[in-house]
Amino acid sequence: MRNILIKIEYDGSAYSGWQIQPAVPTVQGEIERVLRQTLGRGIQINGTSRTDAGVHALGQCASFEIEEGIPTERIPYALNNALPGDIRILSAEEMPEDFHARFSSKGKTYIYKMKEQVSAFESRYCYEVPEGLDFEAMQQAAAHIKGEHDFKCFQASGSDEKMTTVRNIFDLQLLKSEVCHGEAKSNPNKDALQKNSDMGEPDDSNIEYELIVSGDGFLYNMVRIITGTLVDVGAGKIPPEDLPAIIEGRNRTRAGHTAPPQGLYLAKVYYDDDESEKESLLKKKTGMTLKEFADNVGEIILSSI
Repeated sequence: MRNILIKIEYDGSAYSGWQIQPAVPTVQGEIERVLRQTLGRGIQINGTSRTDAGVHALGQCASFEIEEGIPTERIPYALNNALPGDIRILSAEEMPEDFHARFSSKGKTYIYKMKEQVSAFESRYCYEVPEGLDFEAMQQAAAHIKGEHDFKCFQASGSDEKMTTVRNIFDLQLLKSEVCHGEAKSNPNKDALQKNSDMGEPDDSNIEYELIVSGDGFLYNMVRIITGTLVDVGAGKIPPEDLPAIIEGRNRTRAGHTAPPQGLYLAKVYYDDDESEKESLLKKKTGMTLKEFADNVGEIILSSI
């Protein structure tokens, strides 16, 4: 019997979440359906994160046991041939017998994407937020969230009781960028853009925000409530200096609104004890994620960090 770990990316728009449910499409249900079709018998997979309806994944993980002789490296190819196009198996590797995709996880990174203006084609992939958010106030509030705290205020009301609501957020970044689609694509003439702006004609500039949160675990809807709270801070509804008292108070009603699911992405799952800490340190030292560092530098020697 082999214990297989697969890494998965998916567009969650068409699915009622990760976890298999009767009579509705789910990501787990689709993968198990294709495994049954490929191997000729039922296989139950164990996912790391039970993402909600509409939530996406860049690096979800799941494990399962098989006794069939299909080579491990051929599993992604075999499954992708039968899976719908909005679910892709990125990789497969054999793991030790006692490995479990959920319980062996040491941490996760989530990304939440927001824009001031969202087109019809983007509406399933980011959250449209009010214009003119106070970014400095949002950053001040975000700084209070890092570290180990009791995050019950960021847990959805009515959630199952946990043994503890203490979690460690070891890295949290809030990024802002201005994207000028008109200048970059359809109209490279800056003078023409300026002229249009002076005449009162709108340009294609847009403000984008990205929240990147890494921690050893997350409560139900935690990242979405953190996002909603930071948006409320930016809109002037919550003072940034209130965040420590909100966290200490452990009262969900004092935190901000729950941001919608479509802007949320499960970006990465960590299994090595040191992997998440190294990536966090790499980000602080270079300003790049591990993937960005690999793309820009090539060979990575993490042991020297």
